[in-house]
Amino acid sequence: MTDANLNGEDMPVWRQMLMGGQMLFVAFGALVLVPLLTGLDPNVAFFTAGIGTLIFQLCTRRQVPIFLASSFAFIAPITFSVESWGIPATLGGMMAAGIFYVLLSFIIRLRGSGILYRLFPPVVVGPVIMVIGLGLAPVAVNMASGGANPAIDPDTSLLLAGIALMTTLVVATLAGGILKLIPIICGITTGYLAALFMGVVDFQPIAERPWLAIPSFTAPEFNWNAILFMMPVAIAPAIEHIGDMLAISSVTGKKYLEKPGLKNTLMGDGLATSAAAMLGGPPNTTYSEVTGAVMLTKAFNPKIMTWAAIIAIVVAFIGKVGGFLATIPTPVMGGIMMLLFGSIAVVGLSTMIKAQVDLAKPRNLVIVSVVLVFGIGNLALSFGEFTLKGISLCAITAVLLNAILPHADQEDKYQSTDV
Repeated sequence: MTDANLNGEDMPVWRQMLMGGQMLFVAFGALVLVPLLTGLDPNVAFFTAGIGTLIFQLCTRRQVPIFLASSFAFIAPITFSVESWGIPATLGGMMAAGIFYVLLSFIIRLRGSGILYRLFPPVVVGPVIMVIGLGLAPVAVNMASGGANPAIDPDTSLLLAGIALMTTLVVATLAGGILKLIPIICGITTGYLAALFMGVVDFQPIAERPWLAIPSFTAPEFNWNAILFMMPVAIAPAIEHIGDMLAISSVTGKKYLEKPGLKNTLMGDGLATSAAAMLGGPPNTTYSEVTGAVMLTKAFNPKIMTWAAIIAIVVAFIGKVGGFLATIPTPVMGGIMMLLFGSIAVVGLSTMIKAQVDLAKPRNLVIVSVVLVFGIGNLALSFGEFTLKGISLCAITAVLLNAILPHADQEDKYQSTDV
C-alpha cells in the first residue's frame, strides 16, 4: 500500500465515510458526557460538534485532521452558571468565551504566539486546570454515592459507580488498539449493563422520544455576570489548544502551528465555540482521543473529519439517541466522573512539571498556593450585583499575580519562547 493510500489521500469516499464514523465513535463518550453532566441537550451537542468541526476546517482551509466537540474544562463553570443564571445566560457567557479565543487569535497575528506564554505561563494555567478538576470532586462523589438520584439506594449506587470506574481504569491502562481510545464508552457500557441486571434503568425517556426530531436548540441571553464569569475560564483551554496542535503535528509530521498557523486554528476553535453556544450546545475543543485514533489508523486526510462532522449532524436529528442517553443511571456517570475530574487535575499538575516550574521560588509558590485555596475553598468576591468566584476568580487572580509579582531572575525559556 502506498503512503498516499495509508494517509487516506487516495481513499475512496465510502472508506472516508467509514473512517469518519469511526472517529465519531471514538469521540462519542466524551462528546455526550458534557451535556449529560451539565443539563444541556446531547442531540444539540452532536449538531454543534459537527458544525464546529466544519467551521474549524473552513478557518484552517481543511488542513488539520482534528475533530471538535464538548470541552471538559467548562463542566464546572457551566454547572455553576446554570444554577446561578440559567441555561440561556450561560450560553451567552460561552459565546463570550469563544469571542475571547478569537481576540487571542488577533493578538497572535499582531504579536506572535509567544505572547500567550508570557500572559499565561504554566504557573498560571497549571493551578487553574487543577481547580477545574478538584472543584468538581464533591459532585462526582455525590453522584456515585446516590445523593443525586435517591431512587437508587446508596449501596447499589456505589456498586454501579465502582463497576463503571474499574472498567474504565482497566481499559485505559491495559487495553490496546481501538479499545484504549474509548475507555469512557467501555466504562459506561459495562455500568449500564450492570444497571440493567439490577433493574434500575428507566426506559421511559426512550419511549417518549420520536425517531426523528429537530434538536432542542436554545437561544442565548446576555447577562454580564455570566459573561464575566465565563470568559476567564477560556484561558486554560486556549493554552491546551496549543498542546493539541503540537500533538497532531507530531502524529502527522506537519507543522500546523506554522501552516495554517496558531492564529487560524485558535480562531476556528473560538468561532466553533461561539456557534455552539448560539444554538444551545457546549463549548467545543480539539479532541485528543481523535488525535490518538489518527495516530493508530494513520488516516491523516482532513476529509475524514469532514465526514465525522456530517455524521454527527445527522445523528443529532435521531431523537431516540438523546432518549437512550437519558436512561444512563446517575451513579454510572458518577463513577466515570471520579476518574475524569481527577484526570483534569493531574493535567494541570503535569503542565507545571513539564515546564519545570520551580515551586521552591517564592513567586511561583505564592501564585499556585493562592489560586488553589481560592478555587478549592470556593472564595467569592462581590462587587454590587456582580459576584466573581470559582474558576473565573482563580484565572484572573493567577494572571494578575503573574503580571504584578517581580521576577527574581529572567523569564524561563518556556515562558518566552515563540512557537
